[in-house]
Amino acid sequence: MPYKEREINKLYYTMGEVTEMFGVNASQIRFYEREFDILQPKKNKKGNRLFTQEDIANLKIIFNLVKDKGYTLQGAREYLKANKSEAKENQRVVDSLERLKSFLLEVRDSLG
Repeated sequence: MPYKEREINKLYYTMGEVTEMFGVNASQIRFYEREFDILQPKKNKKGNRLFTQEDIANLKIIFNLVKDKGYTLQGAREYLKANKSEAKENQRVVDSLERLKSFLLEVRDSLG
């Protein structure tokens, strides 16, 4: 059986890694950190932010609400306050579908 590279999950991601994941500036991530209380990255002794997997998931939810669904910041905050568990479950489904799409595209490309 051929070697399949495993996805490596890190415990903490740096600000640079997070900005690269989302394609935004660090200032936007810091702004969302101030605006949304569900986003609480750890800080080391130097003050550098260290994002956990949960922080990344919360950022995905925030970006989905603000960028994709067109919520205002106030609207997104209120939605998260009222529907936090629903928003997390919806994001898990979206992530799962994106992985499935990626897999299917990989299969299609290998066949043709």
